Amino acid sequence: MDRRLIAGFGASAIAVALIAGFEGYRGKAYDDGVGVQTVGFGSTRRADGQPVKPGDSVTPERAVVMLAADADRIARELAACLGPVPLYKYEWDAYVSWAYNVGAPAACRSTLAKRLKETPPDYAGACRELLRWTKAGGRELPGLKRRREAEYRLCMGETP
Repeated sequence: MDRRLIAGFGASAIAVALIAGFEGYRGKAYDDGVGVQTVGFGSTRRADGQPVKPGDSVTPERAVVMLAADADRIARELAACLGPVPLYKYEWDAYVSWAYNVGAPAACRSTLAKRLKETPPDYAGACRELLRWTKAGGRELPGLKRRREAEYRLCMGETP
């Protein structure tokens, strides 16, 4: 299997499943721990595109649709900022899961993105960068540490 250009890749079923597993489903809006209202599988925007507000709710079925749309949007934003870098699909899946959690703007400004833009790309270094993203609100969170370790293993080609 060869690395391929990611420009046309959206979020795969593997990436969406990984995201869903780590985000978990919540039908009622909640504070994500750093002041962002979230609903469903970590969506920060409602189906109408407006930010999630306290009191918002979503059915499991609608949450899955929102997750898939959010993951595809994040994947497009990430592909746009990384440019023509060839990746294995499993590397891409790990990066999409990570970017879904940290946001495309932060992902695009990251050292991970810089490592992928090097000539030649530093693939192992980019995967290792995932392990640095374990804090929220200035403190390390066990759930983020587990998520990053899983994303790192996927990025390195291990079976999720």
